Amino acid sequence: MSDLLSIGASGVNAYQSALSTVSENIANTGVAGYSRRTVDLKAVGGAGTGLTSRVLAGGSGVVAAGINRAADAYRNAAVRSSSADLARTEAGSTWLDGIQSALTGNKLGGQLTSFFNSATALAADPSSSASRATMLEGATSLAAAFGATGAALRGVGDALDASAMQATQSLGSLGAALAKVNDGLARTQPGSGAAAGLADQRDQLLEQMSAIVDVNVTTDTAGRATVKVGGESGAVLVAGNEAGSVAYERSATGQVSFAVIRAGTVSAMSPAGGALAGIADGAQRIADAGAALGDIASSFTSQVNAVQMQGRDLNGNAGTALFATGASPTDFSVALTDPRGIAAAGASGNVRDASNLAELQAVRISGGFETGTTGLVATNAAALSQRRTVADAQNSIRDGAVGARDAVSGVSLDTEAVDLMRFQQAYQASSRIIQVARETFQSILQIQ
Repeated sequence: MSDLLSIGASGVNAYQSALSTVSENIANTGVAGYSRRTVDLKAVGGAGTGLTSRVLAGGSGVVAAGINRAADAYRNAAVRSSSADLARTEAGSTWLDGIQSALTGNKLGGQLTSFFNSATALAADPSSSASRATMLEGATSLAAAFGATGAALRGVGDALDASAMQATQSLGSLGAALAKVNDGLARTQPGSGAAAGLADQRDQLLEQMSAIVDVNVTTDTAGRATVKVGGESGAVLVAGNEAGSVAYERSATGQVSFAVIRAGTVSAMSPAGGALAGIADGAQRIADAGAALGDIASSFTSQVNAVQMQGRDLNGNAGTALFATGASPTDFSVALTDPRGIAAAGASGNVRDASNLAELQAVRISGGFETGTTGLVATNAAALSQRRTVADAQNSIRDGAVGARDAVSGVSLDTEAVDLMRFQQAYQASSRIIQVARETFQSILQIQ
């Protein structure tokens, strides 16, 4: 009789746990990072099984041996890898877009064309005060456009630095949170609901980290994650309950360096994926665009000044420099204040002579300032378009990886509804066993 009661009691306890687990699954349907749980039901004294019919056939009862978490390590790794690839491309696109806005926002190409066109107009009447004033005003506007474009590019670099600092701080915070989860996993009974919840937190933290940098993850038998950043041979950021921090620096030439500081050791980090890799790509492109713009500006001011200084102004005096250079090649200003100082004439100094302006037009062609500026914009635009195309493809790849993972770990209400009915029936059957045992026991007592 006691065996019958034990069988019924074990069934009630086991199926109550199963019903609670199904209820938890239903309550967390659609919750990001949640993995479906199942109860591992085993026959007492027999082989493990999850089927009610087989458990009851064992004849000795059933116990909930633990909670299984539906997860696939390989599919999780595929999501992390595709997330890192997409994040790198999207971050790189962000900075390419910033460069594009900086190069085009001040209409530098149009200002260059306007300046040279004003010189052409002056050549038609070198003694015209209005044409001289227009050319001087065009030079002033052009200098302002160069300066504003250079400042805009530097602003993009400053924004990149701020983004990099925020990303490295976030990575350090995620690593610290993962170390706490590792510590919790070490203290939690494997196969428990608490362990499953901590594993969910672990995988969610790892996915968030992969959006910042490519991660290589290994887990021990307790589920604790060891994380290397920057590939399989990268620096260890998290090991056990210890996490490191990440440092960032950018040189004037656009070289970016990252380092992991953990346990008193500094290790270089070379991200190949995630936002940090996109930041490294963007930093180099910002530096290259700034250098190219500086070369155009430096060549322009030096060649225009050379032409200006070889001619004669309206007063017959030798020409002086039109532009005064500043701290950087793009930071220059107009040195002339009097439009009469524009050296339109050649060595003769004749007020009707415009031969020196013809030299300026020759410099316009040979210097390639307008084509260089247009080419700089076009090259960046092409790179931006290519990145966006790649991002579209990578986004599809990541969606596929997420779908494959969720097919394993996601909650299906249809499946849960079936399990709910199955376990309710099994719970009722176990309760009925207890009831029958009690009735039988009472009948025996009455016989005596």
